[in-house]
Amino acid sequence: MQQARKWLRDAASVVVLTGAGISAESGVPTFRGPGGLWRNYRPEDLATPEAFARDPELVWQWYDWRRALIRRAQPNEGHRALAELERRKEKFLLVTQNVDGLHERAGSRRVVKLHGDIWRVRCTACGAADRDERAPLPQLPPRCRCGGLLRPDVVWFGEPLPDSAWRQAEAAARSAELMLVVGTSALVYPAAELAPLARGAGARLIEVNLEETPLSALSDCSLRGKAAELLPRLLE
Repeated sequence: MQQARKWLRDAASVVVLTGAGISAESGVPTFRGPGGLWRNYRPEDLATPEAFARDPELVWQWYDWRRALIRRAQPNEGHRALAELERRKEKFLLVTQNVDGLHERAGSRRVVKLHGDIWRVRCTACGAADRDERAPLPQLPPRCRCGGLLRPDVVWFGEPLPDSAWRQAEAAARSAELMLVVGTSALVYPAAELAPLARGAGARLIEVNLEETPLSALSDCSLRGKAAELLPRLLE
């Protein structure tokens, strides 16, 4: 911890990559691991374009349930520590795989969302996108002003990441002096490519996770434990 704290303090440019683990500490269910949503549903039943085309109401019932859970969740001390880290660093970017918006609610502003935003909806007919934070939604599936079906503005399995978000994340990873990887399984690609990319470009790599991941062997330092406990200590 002492060495990691010094590396973080001395780094002029920092990129943070977060995954579902940090939000799980706020009570947001994950897709993987014990208690994950996939224990009850198969991914292909819920989070693919094909599933939405087959049964948009089922998909929206699931997302409406998730949105209600997220609405009740609160940012934890890990989220708040990353917002504080942003305030301390002139060159900083937070890249998240999470769609829940907890980073922004904690005060983070320089955020790139690789997998979209669960509080945005996009029309499958006219392409219009808008923010809708109602939970629950009054109508399932919701409809656009044009009459077309709205879908969650998130990245589903089989869909590419938003090009602009990926280019920002990739460029930041290549130029970072230090990358902090928090609460990610390192199994979801292409997001899992970012840490090896940063490491290959010369960045130090610090991992914060409850358990070992494929990134652990690549990391300069792996801290085992909860983000809400370890991240505030890193900033001391």
